[in-house]
Amino acid sequence: MGRVGDSRITKVVIVGGGTAGWMAAAALSRTMDGLSIRLVESEEIGTVGVGEATIPSIRLFNALIGLDEDDFVRETRGSFKLGVQFHDWGQLGDVYMHAFGQVGRSLGMLPFQQYWLRGRAEGVAGRFGDYSLNETVALQNRFARLPHIPNTSLDGIAYAFHFDAALYAAYLRRIAEAAGVERTEGKIAEVRRNGESGHVEAVVLENGTAIEGELFIDCSGFRALLIEGALETGFEDWTHWLPCDRAIAVPSENAGPARPYTQAFAHRSGWQWRIPLQHRTGNGHVFCSDFLSEDEAAAILLANIEGRPLAEPRTLRFRTGMRQRAWSGNVVALGLASGFLEPIESTSIHLIQNGIARLLAHFPDRDFDAANIDAYNRRIRFDHERIRDFIILHYHANQRTDSSFWTRCREMAIPETLARKIALFRSQGQLVREGDELFVEIGWFQVLTGQNIVPRGYHPMADQLSREELSGFVGDIETIVAGAASRLPTHDDFIAQHCAAGVPA
Repeated sequence: MGRVGDSRITKVVIVGGGTAGWMAAAALSRTMDGLSIRLVESEEIGTVGVGEATIPSIRLFNALIGLDEDDFVRETRGSFKLGVQFHDWGQLGDVYMHAFGQVGRSLGMLPFQQYWLRGRAEGVAGRFGDYSLNETVALQNRFARLPHIPNTSLDGIAYAFHFDAALYAAYLRRIAEAAGVERTEGKIAEVRRNGESGHVEAVVLENGTAIEGELFIDCSGFRALLIEGALETGFEDWTHWLPCDRAIAVPSENAGPARPYTQAFAHRSGWQWRIPLQHRTGNGHVFCSDFLSEDEAAAILLANIEGRPLAEPRTLRFRTGMRQRAWSGNVVALGLASGFLEPIESTSIHLIQNGIARLLAHFPDRDFDAANIDAYNRRIRFDHERIRDFIILHYHANQRTDSSFWTRCREMAIPETLARKIALFRSQGQLVREGDELFVEIGWFQVLTGQNIVPRGYHPMADQLSREELSGFVGDIETIVAGAASRLPTHDDFIAQHCAAGVPA
C-alpha cells in the first residue's frame, strides 16, 4: 500500500494494449496520483478482440473512469444487453435465458425461487422467466434505463453492453492519453531482469530502446510475455473440464432489429455466440478439435449466421485455465496473459476489470511485500475458480444424446466445489453464494433449472402461504412485470434516441 517516502511506486509499464492494456491504463491514470504510466504496444501484433459482450459490473468500471454512458455506447457502436439466451444446452429444443437482475421478490426469509418451486409443483406458477423484468423486456426487444418499477418494491432493469472491443480499446486509449498515459509503439525484443531479486527492470524494444519501470502489467495476451515468457510462472490447465480449444469468429451484416441480449446456440461439439452491435453482428463458434475439424466448424458457423458475412472466418486457438500466479515479483498479468475462460457468460472483460480492482486494492510499494501479493493471488484464484465452475455447469448439465462430445461433458468428473453446489440444489433448491463470487444465487438457479436440474423439494417455510395466497403473490408479480415491460420503447428506438453511432465505421 502507499507508503510515504522513497518506496512509493512512481513508474508503471503496461506491456500490450487491447482491451486489457487500455482498461488498466485508463483506471490507473484516473485513480492514482503521482504515477508515470507508459503503455508499450505494436500495431503489427493484433488483438483477439472477440469479447464483445459484458455483464452489469462493467458499469462500475465505466463510472470509475468517468465515462458518459451514451457517448461510450455511441463510440463503440454498442447495444444493450439484458442477459444470455441459451438454445439446445439441456436437450435439443430447449431454450432458456440467464437474465440479469432480480426475479420476483423475496418474502419473509425466503427468496422468490422457493415460492416459485412450490407454485410450479402445485400448478399455480408459470414460466420462471415471466417473473423477470429483464427476460420479459428482452424477449420483446425493448429497453430503457429503469432502476425501479414505479410504485412497487420490484427492482427495474439490470443491464450491460455489447460493443466492438477494438473501438472500446481505442476509446479508452483517448481517455488514458488525455490523463497523461504515454504510449510507445514497438515490439519487445528482450526483457531485462534484476540478477538479485529476479524482478523485471526493463523491456527492450527491437530498436534498442529500454523502457524501465518499477511495476509491470502484462497485457500481452496469450503470449504472456512477462508473466510466463520471462518469469515462467506456470499455467494450470483446465481443459479436462472445459475441452473446447478453438473459436472461429466472423462478423456479419445485421438482419432485423438488434436483440438486447446475447445468444448462445449449442452445436454438435461446442457452441455459437451471436452478439448484436449497431453496425454488425458478432458471431463465433467455440468448439473442441478432438471432435470437429476447423473446416467443419467454419461450415457450421456460416450456416447459422443471420446476415451476409463481412469478412473471412478467423480461427483462434486457446487453452482454458489460469496462470499459477497472476502476480509474480513485480509483474501483474491481466486479461489473456493471466488465463482464459471461454466467453459463454461474458466474463472475459469482467476478469480484466476484476484484476484491476484487486490491483488497486493491493497496490504495492517497491518492497513488493509477499503477504500483499499472496492475498491478491488468492482472491484472483477464487474469482477464476468460481467462474470456472459456473461455466462447467453449462456443459455438464446436459441430456443430449446426439454426439460423443456432450456425452463426455455429462459423464466427466467435475470439481468438488461444483458437485457440492449441485447436490445442495437437487435437495431443496438451495444455493449458497460463497464470499464475493461473481454469479449470484438467481443466476445459478436460472442455469440449473434451464438445463433441467430440478430440486426434489422446496424450503418448508414456503408452505406458510395458503395456495390462494401463493397464487396471488406470484400472479401479482407477473402482472406488474408484464405491465412495466409493455410501456418501454423498443431497443432500436432507445438507441436511435440516445446513443446512435450515425454513419457506420
